[in-house]
Amino acid sequence: ATTAPGRQQTDVAGQQAAGLKVLRDTYRLLSMTLIFSAAVAVGSAMLGLPRLGLLITLGGFFGLLFLTQYLRNSPWGLVSVFAFTGFLGYTLGPMLNLYMSLGNGPQLIGTALGTTGVAFLGLSAYARGQNAPNMLRFGTFLTIGILTAFVLALVSYFFQMPALSLAVSGVFVLLMCGLIMFETQNIINGGETNYIMATVSLYVSIYNLFTSLLHLLGVFGGDD
Repeated sequence: ATTAPGRQQTDVAGQQAAGLKVLRDTYRLLSMTLIFSAAVAVGSAMLGLPRLGLLITLGGFFGLLFLTQYLRNSPWGLVSVFAFTGFLGYTLGPMLNLYMSLGNGPQLIGTALGTTGVAFLGLSAYARGQNAPNMLRFGTFLTIGILTAFVLALVSYFFQMPALSLAVSGVFVLLMCGLIMFETQNIINGGETNYIMATVSLYVSIYNLFTSLLHLLGVFGGDD
């Protein structure tokens, strides 16, 4: 059996309309979680709360991530996503305090924050454009790249290898930029229909992009 061209065009248009609705819902929730996470980060920094250990950080990250995925179709999923982003906001507090103690710390943080914002807006707009490359082809590559970079980050942490840590930050910047474009196109094309999980993916991309840029700027600023 064959499908009439008109029927195919209608289906594609309907899929795109649904994708754009998910994207709007995602951006709305992402904005709220970013504001909440930033407020938690500032509060954590101002109160001088302690830095969490690696095991607690990883446990909290993956635990809340899996919880959010489990609850993604429930109203509790919204509570979980705010708990997840709030937890990551907390982890930013001690990091911000560390950079604020440097002579040019405020400038480094502002530059990293501004660059992250411009990059996200620019990449999101580019991904939706007609001339954008099809990033959906690179899903496997991005997954393997992120897992590899994560393992290398652990190696650099345990074996105290600053050069490797710097290289991993550079790789993460590129991977997160690719992930932002991939997830944007994935939403529009109906690959991701749950705005809660789409929000988590974009939030993690922004978080890693910001922290990686901050590390790179700190090193090349001569204060790291």
